[in-house]
Amino acid sequence: MKKILRDLVFSVYMHLKQLPFHFMPNSIIAHIPSYWIRHGYYKLILGIKIGKGSSIHKGAFFYDKKLVIGKNTTVNRKCHLDSRGKISIGDNVSISPECVLITGDHEVNSPDFRYRSAPIVIHDYAWLGTRAMILPNVTIGTGAVVCAGAIVTKDVEPYSIVGGVPAKKIGERSKTLNYSASWFFPYD
Repeated sequence: MKKILRDLVFSVYMHLKQLPFHFMPNSIIAHIPSYWIRHGYYKLILGIKIGKGSSIHKGAFFYDKKLVIGKNTTVNRKCHLDSRGKISIGDNVSISPECVLITGDHEVNSPDFRYRSAPIVIHDYAWLGTRAMILPNVTIGTGAVVCAGAIVTKDVEPYSIVGGVPAKKIGERSKTLNYSASWFFPYD
């Protein structure tokens, strides 16, 4: 009986310990219509590094605090940022709504379904279209564009435009980029 009670107390403790890091930011904080409250929580409680002029819009979902966002970058509504393996996002990056960045998965042929993780790096002036998916161990080059709905399984060269499943190069982007991707919408 003591073991059952001890296991129950330990289980409750572990759940409560994770409350401010998983439940609160994803189920409550992410839906507050105030950048200042959300960003304050993300920076102070989760330890996420968010550069000046950058914004994380409502409904963003986080798995871990290993997330670094540069200056004047926008992470739009309902993006899913699995940063267990670390996500580094540069300056003036535009991440469109509902993008998914996954740094962790499982070894398919592992008898014990072994977990593994690898980082994602997104360089300056990159643009991810709506519902693009970036898989572990991928680097998106400077100025690259990932078209809406694309699934990126391999590195994307600077200034390349990629699309499809899996994403393949379909064009080149201008190399004379000089914009700010900073975007704040009231109550978002």
